[in-house]
Formats: sequence, structure tokens, C-alpha cells
Amino acid sequence: MKLALIGGGMMAEAVIAGVLRENVLLASDVFVSEHKAVRAEELRRKYGVQAFCSAAAFLEDMDVVFLAVKPNAAEKAMEELRGHLRPDAVLVSIVAGLTLSRIENMFPQQPVIRVMPNTPLAVGAGMSAYALGSCAEEAHEEKVHEILAAAGKVVCLKESLMDAVTGLSGSGPAFAFLVIGALADGGVAAGLPRKEALLMAAQTMLGAAKMVLDTKRHPAELRDQVTSPAGTTIAGVRVLEQRAVCGAFLDAVLCAAEKSKSLGE
Repeated sequence: MKLALIGGGMMAEAVIAGVLRENVLLASDVFVSEHKAVRAEELRRKYGVQAFCSAAAFLEDMDVVFLAVKPNAAEKAMEELRGHLRPDAVLVSIVAGLTLSRIENMFPQQPVIRVMPNTPLAVGAGMSAYALGSCAEEAHEEKVHEILAAAGKVVCLKESLMDAVTGLSGSGPAFAFLVIGALADGGVAAGLPRKEALLMAAQTMLGAAKMVLDTKRHPAELRDQVTSPAGTTIAGVRVLEQRAVCGAFLDAVLCAAEKSKSLGE
């Protein structure tokens, strides 16, 4: 299988790092089109992939083509791809807000899959959701699923839910980084050295997430196990509730989802 990525930004790099880290593909089978020569050279040097400033030299040989550009560059990028894809090549969009109908209007009869991955894909802990286009068949889905599943969790959803996916798992890592940073700052304020505070904050978030995934128990139930009567944890939870932290995160996801929706209009 040969994979092409149109665009060499952070999300594209996360896909590259994921498939190479998990040995899904060889570096020689990964091709990148990045208009910034410096960035193309950086990806070539860092990962050993084939990186060029134009896709013309390799596009017709690709099995899977990821469209990984910014939303405002998507139309131009699709225009450049038209007429150069093999009929059985899967066109995969990871562009926020770019709908299947918009892609299929430009690529009729082409297998198309819309994906929203997130950057933890680069460390084997990604979360990706995808929606199938009208011409995407099981064989096409299997190829894309293999690329994504090698470096994280994958779900197939209706396209109508993709904006919600963008708001939650697409933007969610940034929200989680804010939490980790804030917890570490709290540790420093309480007297911990910065290095150790950051380690504790990050590992605590990782451990809590793993408990939810492994036990399949509701976060509220797991929280109650930590929250002893008149103890330290309930004192901290009380402050978070007073500051409406849960409501703020809920609104952040909704706001990000609305922004994703507006990008597709």
C-alpha cells in the first residue's frame, strides 16, 4: 500500500509518525506533497519519507491519498488533485468542516472517506472517527482503518456527527494540555519542583484515562472512589464546581463543534 499526504502540517505529521511507529508502512511507501520546501525537507530528514513540493510526480501510483491541508486551502488542493487519482484510490479528508458532499461533487465515483484524527496519533494514542462516502466500499474502509487503528482508537460514525467529533477529540488534546499545565502549576504552587510536578500531572491524567478505558466504568463512579468524606479530594472538587469548570469544558466542546460546522458552510 502506498500512502500520499497532500499537506505536511502537524496532522499530516501525526499520521506519518503513527504509521511508521507501528510499522504499518515503510517510509519508502509514504509520499508527502508540501509546498514549503523547508518543511518538505524537514519531513524527509526526520522520517525518511518521500517529500516533494508537488504531488504530480507520484499521485497516480497512490492507493490512499490523505487531504491534509487547512480548510481555506482545501478547494485549491482538490482542484490540483482532479484527474490525477486512480479510480480505485481512496481519497481521505482530514480537513475540518469539509463535507463528503463537497468532496464528491469534485470527485464523482471516487471512493471518499472523511476522517477526524487527533495529534496523539503520533505517539500511538490517537482517536480517529471516520464517515464513509457513497462510493467507499469495505476494501477501501479496511485500508484507512488499518492506517488509523495502528496508532490509536477508531470509530465509524454518521457524517452528521463529525462536527461533534472535531469539537471533542479533534480539539480535545489542546483542552487536556491546558488541564495538565494547570495541575502542574498547582503542584508548583504547593511546593513541588516544576519537573516533578509536570510528570505527576501528565501521568495522573494518563492513568485516569486508562482507568476509564480499561474498566469501562463511568467517570463519576471512578471519581467517587477517590472522593472520601471530608477529605482532600472533595475539597478540591468543591472549588472546581464553584468555578463551573465542568460547564466550561462542555461549552468549549460545543463552541469548537460549532466552529467546525461553520467551516463547512
